[in-house]
Amino acid sequence: MTSTKLLLISTSTVYGTGYLDHAEPQIREIMGESRRVIFIPYALADRVAYAKKAGSRFEAMGFECKTIDDYADPVRALDDADAVFVGGGNTFRLLKTLHEQGLVKAIKRRVEKGMIYMGASAGSNVACPTIRTTNDMPIVEPPTLGALNLFPYQINPHYVDPDPDSKHMGETREERLLQYLEENEDPVIGLREGAILCVKDGKVHLKGLRGARIFKKNRAPEELTPPAELII
Repeated sequence: MTSTKLLLISTSTVYGTGYLDHAEPQIREIMGESRRVIFIPYALADRVAYAKKAGSRFEAMGFECKTIDDYADPVRALDDADAVFVGGGNTFRLLKTLHEQGLVKAIKRRVEKGMIYMGASAGSNVACPTIRTTNDMPIVEPPTLGALNLFPYQINPHYVDPDPDSKHMGETREERLLQYLEENEDPVIGLREGAILCVKDGKVHLKGLRGARIFKKNRAPEELTPPAELII
């Protein structure tokens, strides 16, 4: 992870703002002088509309943005990119399609060679070792729950704290993540809406508008408030 550049965003839209507005400072920071972005819209059914939305937003920030569906060969498309942005939606559909297009190994290979990886929600989930901590329903079945493994920890996007006034008797998000740790070893980072993880120069920094809750096996959950360096 020493030379890897990642931007892992909890959500693409924070209440009261537009698409990626809250993440623009971090996108500009990690992109630096790079300008060419490939957008992967596989997490939503209407990929054409999704690509148009993302393309317009990145172009408004001064970047050149093409969708991977513009290319006959999606693996070769990565050769034209300084960065890839993987949009949110359904994590199971996203991972299944990445496998079908031969992109799981291809993205990992390109990121290890310096391509910037940016993801929001499901796009952040697939950067992890597995997608086991997604909130999504398995509407399709990928060949494995193993993901890109660009980031060494699990992420739970859209993390929601328990509502003390709620009368709902089902499990809270915290309880579900603690159940995950009953069966798995990888720490989990619960990213609240507006929280962003930036990986650069071998370090992980929590940035954005809100904090994160860190879950480790056999340990009480911990709070982290941005800006902060994440050390697990």
